[in-house]
Amino acid sequence: MTIIIEQPPFEIQEEIHVESEKELVLDGGFFVPETNAFGYNFREYNVESARQERVETFYRINHLNQTYDYVRKMRVEYAKLDKAEMSIWECCELLNDVVDDSDPDLDEPQIQHLLQSAEAIRKDYPDQDWLHLTALIHDLGKVLLLPSFGELPQWAVVGDTYLVGCAFDDSIVHSKYFKENPDYNNPAYNSKYGVYSEGCGLDKVMMSWGHDDYMYLVAKENGTTLPSAGLFIIRYHSFYALHRSGAYKHLMNEEDEENLKWLHIFNKYDLYSKSKVKVNVEEVKPYYMSLIEKYFPVKLKW
Repeated sequence: MTIIIEQPPFEIQEEIHVESEKELVLDGGFFVPETNAFGYNFREYNVESARQERVETFYRINHLNQTYDYVRKMRVEYAKLDKAEMSIWECCELLNDVVDDSDPDLDEPQIQHLLQSAEAIRKDYPDQDWLHLTALIHDLGKVLLLPSFGELPQWAVVGDTYLVGCAFDDSIVHSKYFKENPDYNNPAYNSKYGVYSEGCGLDKVMMSWGHDDYMYLVAKENGTTLPSAGLFIIRYHSFYALHRSGAYKHLMNEEDEENLKWLHIFNKYDLYSKSKVKVNVEEVKPYYMSLIEKYFPVKLKW
């Protein structure tokens, strides 16, 4: 099967042609495998394997513990930005020590995933330098797994994200485990709108706590000049219930609708660029250092 996806900046259009069972083609010619690094389909959560069993266990614990009150507490704690002071690239290098246990598609250090997705987007969207940088930094919040950032458990850092404060959508991966979450039977939080209102805007909602929300907070509070679409991608790139299943759109406003188009573009590279083929870090570093200097201060508070 060959999937050719042509995505102009503000319009999502897809054409699907069946030609081969061995490759996928995205936009400007980015070739990706039809299976992940383990030989399975991407985002396949039902294959019986030791890694899949670990992933399901991860989501059971995640869905039990991510409550509205827990998220509020974590946002207050990490809004202090008192864990470290360092540059974006220094943070990238810290991810050499991080592997995401919730990811069914890759078990490589996270810095390789960041560079793989950034380089793939750079090839197909050469003039959107903010998008290249967004791809590079979108997972930097995973430093929350490290001791100096609180050494949070994986369930509080990685995995698909979702809204808290309203009903959990059935499209969320392993949603059956939400029945054990205290908010599941709480009438304040288990209705369609919960504590929110129609069209309130996603900037007004509380997302399950993790690396996405943390990096969004760090970037915003340190005065990044990335466009709003970049911040939107950082905060919602793991929000598959929205950008894959269309859930929670009743809470979106007009700006969210525009930014979602960019997230759809980004997501295909975030997902399908994962590979065992490594990027030469030193070769591409000068380019990304120039983007970091353009859009961020030299040192950030984390």
